[in-house]
Amino acid sequence: MSAGTFDALYEALQARLGDRVQRDVPFAGMGTYRLGGPMAVFVRAASAEDLGVIATVTREHRPRVLVFGRGSNLLVADEGFPGLGIQLGGEFETLTIDDHHVRAGGAVALPVLARRSAAAGRTGLEFYVGIPGSVGGAVRMNAGGHGRETSEVLVRAWTVDLMGNGEVAERRRAELDFEYRRSSIRRSEIVVRAEFRALVADPAQCEARIDEIVRWRRQHQPGGANAGSVFRNPPDESAGRLIEVAGLKGFSVGGAVVSEKHANFFQANEDATARDVYELVRTVRARVEDRFGIDLVPELQMVGFEERDAAETAREERS
Repeated sequence: MSAGTFDALYEALQARLGDRVQRDVPFAGMGTYRLGGPMAVFVRAASAEDLGVIATVTREHRPRVLVFGRGSNLLVADEGFPGLGIQLGGEFETLTIDDHHVRAGGAVALPVLARRSAAAGRTGLEFYVGIPGSVGGAVRMNAGGHGRETSEVLVRAWTVDLMGNGEVAERRRAELDFEYRRSSIRRSEIVVRAEFRALVADPAQCEARIDEIVRWRRQHQPGGANAGSVFRNPPDESAGRLIEVAGLKGFSVGGAVVSEKHANFFQANEDATARDVYELVRTVRARVEDRFGIDLVPELQMVGFEERDAAETAREERS
């Protein structure tokens, strides 16, 4: 899309959604890597009605769409994202608890979901305290940790398809075809709400489990600017172990470095660029494959890199 086309997209959205729509918003302030250039158009949707408007406009203008929550498994190129970035807020940040279920909007932070459920004496969701993402992202990628996965505790979710009619649709757990770190939710769909199964328990025991997970995380995983696990674990193997055995702990590209504490965490120093992280991912992946014959699959979503690499290659071939 050209700059003029983005102007038209912005104007169409701004006319109906007001100041929730902005131009050229840097992604660096929204992701855990604290890196990334501007999104051509950005909108924070506060209600299902907002998403209906966005669906109507995107069907007309057909921009590239990037839906994100807390940006905890996302790396956007330094040049930015030439499309429409969408983040949820407003009514999608609500959370309610009854005897057997916890219902949370797609924008609710997973640690908040875990802590509020534990405080209310609802057990089963404590593992979420160690995952720095949102409910919507957890459902989309079947997020998990500490021996549990979203597919084990989800009852149902509600989604909006931006390329469909823009209406909220209920999806039962069995319909989502969960596998390791994936579901059948399409790129054009936004998870707006989810219902989780939780059992009644002693709040003190629930909060003790929360504390145990937090202690483990601080002991075994680095803080700072990172996006959690970079690669999915291969079957019956650990990506972190493979990277460590390959001698890559502490290996760096520019300002991006493989963590000394956990080799499947790549940290961004203050002088890092998004390209540094991207090239580190590529290099580590290649070296592990050379050493072990195993192609590590990134869990980290990287946006805006390969398109530019292909364009640069084409220009070189023409010159």
